[in-house]
Amino acid sequence: MNSIRRFSIIAMILVLSSAGAMAAERKEFHAAIDPDGVQRIDVLGGSYFFDPDYIVVKVNVPVELKIRKDPGITPHNIVMHAPDAGMEIRLELTKEPQIVRFTPTRTGGYAFYCDKQFLFLESHRDKGMVGMLVVSP
Repeated sequence: MNSIRRFSIIAMILVLSSAGAMAAERKEFHAAIDPDGVQRIDVLGGSYFFDPDYIVVKVNVPVELKIRKDPGITPHNIVMHAPDAGMEIRLELTKEPQIVRFTPTRTGGYAFYCDKQFLFLESHRDKGMVGMLVVSP
């Protein structure tokens, strides 16, 4: 094998392995409580990701998510089903930011995800468009 081809193969392996590591990297955000007593978080949803995808908030403190969609033609939404903890979200994402307000009433970890799916293909959730909202004491 010539050295140029060997170098190309090694370079490709490095790029692919770093891309996989980046895709698996958690984007964590710990919400601060603003002077008005609200925890505010900006969330971006796009090509099978949420940023941040791991959000930590305080229990019994109002939360305001400002959610928008990354440019692109693929439709996405955000779903969180935790009515026993004061959180029930189902929102179609748009390029314009939308505000979702709730007050978490129970500690714990609550998944949020995109439930879009095209025909018989893998769902967006299965492709990794999922996150976790952790409600701490």
